[in-house]
Amino acid sequence: MTTLQSVPALGTHPAAGSRASFPVASRAETREQLSKATYDLLVIGGGILGISTAWHAAQSGLRVALVDAGDFAGATSSASSKLLHGGLRYLQTGAVKLVAENHFERRAVSRQVAPHLANPLTFYLPVYKGGPHGAAKLGAGVFAYSALSAFGDGVGHLLSPSKAAQDVPELRTDNLKAVAVYGDDQMNDSRMALMTVRAAVEAGAAVLNHAEVTGLRFTKGRVTGAELKDRMSGDEFGVNARLVLNATGPWVDHLRKMENPDADPSIRLSKGAHLVLKRTAPWKAALATPIDKYRITFALPWEDMLLLGTTDEVYEGDPADVKVTEADTAQILDEAAFSIRDQQLSRDLITYSFAGLRVLPGGPGDTSKAKRETVVTEGAGGMLSVAGGKWTTFRHIGRTVMKKLESLPGHPLGDDYEPISQLQKRLPLPGIANPRAVAHRLLVDGPAPGPRMAADTAKHLATHYGSLSFDIARLANENPELAERVSPDAPEIWAQVVYARDHEWAETADDVLRRRTTLTIRGLATDEVRGKVQDVLDGK
Repeated sequence: MTTLQSVPALGTHPAAGSRASFPVASRAETREQLSKATYDLLVIGGGILGISTAWHAAQSGLRVALVDAGDFAGATSSASSKLLHGGLRYLQTGAVKLVAENHFERRAVSRQVAPHLANPLTFYLPVYKGGPHGAAKLGAGVFAYSALSAFGDGVGHLLSPSKAAQDVPELRTDNLKAVAVYGDDQMNDSRMALMTVRAAVEAGAAVLNHAEVTGLRFTKGRVTGAELKDRMSGDEFGVNARLVLNATGPWVDHLRKMENPDADPSIRLSKGAHLVLKRTAPWKAALATPIDKYRITFALPWEDMLLLGTTDEVYEGDPADVKVTEADTAQILDEAAFSIRDQQLSRDLITYSFAGLRVLPGGPGDTSKAKRETVVTEGAGGMLSVAGGKWTTFRHIGRTVMKKLESLPGHPLGDDYEPISQLQKRLPLPGIANPRAVAHRLLVDGPAPGPRMAADTAKHLATHYGSLSFDIARLANENPELAERVSPDAPEIWAQVVYARDHEWAETADDVLRRRTTLTIRGLATDEVRGKVQDVLDGK
């Protein structure tokens, strides 16, 4: 990789410039655009909740701006358990309607909206002697769970320990009485969020990450915009808007106090930690192991790795300081040991760990039993704040917020837009395609003179970009250096770094390595790799 860092931005790259199907404005251009226009809606917060709202608002024909102090999905939205699921545990509380609604959204996302970014995953619930639940209860539970999904993932049933051990060789079989089976879906949350950002931009939204709100703008006591600072350049600018939506997740009360210093807390936070480990054997299913009556610990095959978690404890510190502690690591490994053999739980296999904050409604009670509901409040200055919810229902949350905006007294958004009820309900995300077909095309249509794309790279591109993979493949075909792997131990190629810079708003090495590729979670974000990636981002 001797001249890689000299690859210019696509706007000036002679081979790629004419093919740029999705040009992204420069930060300077975006700042100027944001500062000169008056927007119908300014969304502060680039997690999936804010992104989904911006997407739906832009679809409605509103003039929308979206800003975030960090990267898109840079906090909680990229620290999930990577699941699109109905919520099996909610059946215990009798929330049958909620599970059915979650299943509806899960199926819509994984089948019609983003089949290129989600994949079905079989779950095994091991039933051990002396465990919190019996085989009959769990067998009935997974049957009811699958029924609420209209048996779209098969019929929930019981499986023998010997058959389960064939699919999950690291399953602990001592005192294992039976295994309950059900189906859900899995995703890469960072990629899903980025594709939703792109969908919002394609619908007309203006977006800028790494843009911190330093204050709010007021007109006659009402919030009518925000003062911002570009963390990349240091430039300060402002945005005017008819309505401001505070979707800052764990920071929602911080922004509410900018509006009203006397605002009472509206949320509480719960920390969820995860570990990523190298796998010692193939896993054909995930494990969902009951820890007690309410909690389940997951062991998920994900991105060729094993994802373990999660924890659930009250968090009262600065959201920016959330991290995985030694106590978190010990708890996750100890709980995983209920159902996983020791050799798979060696600390030497850990490549990465991460923690996120669940935003829960304020009030007393155990956070593990709290509902993952969305809360919308209106402040003294007319700013709306929205918090909570879960990844599975991100489209539903966006529609719900839009309905709230439409019903506000005085109609601050006006009437010149399409009501949310009139929008296409299952609009697909960019790149929608059958990932198997995309991977096949990438392998078959490789460059004639050069080596063909590796099978693992083709599969990786297809399941993270869908049909947009062909744009990345063209970059690699036109510049052989971009066809090289970033690391020999991962499927990513350098063309993805250039693509992230020019089409996916990547500004820092972390943006690329942690959220636009899987290099960090694989433990491959070395100082050397980080330096080369930053050089590409800087156009050196």
